[in-house]
Amino acid sequence: MEAFYLEIRTVHIAAVCFSGLLFLVRAIAGNIFRAEWTMAAPLRYLSYTIDSVLLTAALMLMTIVHQFPFVDAWLTAKVLLLVAYIVLGSYALKRAKTRTARLVYTGAAVAVFVFIVSIARTHNPLGLFSLL
Repeated sequence: MEAFYLEIRTVHIAAVCFSGLLFLVRAIAGNIFRAEWTMAAPLRYLSYTIDSVLLTAALMLMTIVHQFPFVDAWLTAKVLLLVAYIVLGSYALKRAKTRTARLVYTGAAVAVFVFIVSIARTHNPLGLFSLL
């Protein structure tokens, strides 16, 4: 599997980009433009598919590089923040009662997403704050 590290990493990064972009498009369209299609089954299934590819690639990379959550601090931070991102995203797209609350949850989810990416780039649990 090590022979495919670069390909798996590329798929992982692409899935991160597609996942974040799809969330942002759905959140903006639903919360700002009040579009109904944002919760349509095909988009939800596309999101599940992208996230499954993302998780599979992450598990493969973890196995290749021998770094694991709850052993390596930066991966632990990513996993814990991923849980927060999922909860915030759920509230941003459907669970929050008001439009204002959905927008606040959207902003928080985007901030967590950016922080997760910064942790991945720096391999440091402080992410972008480690650069200060």
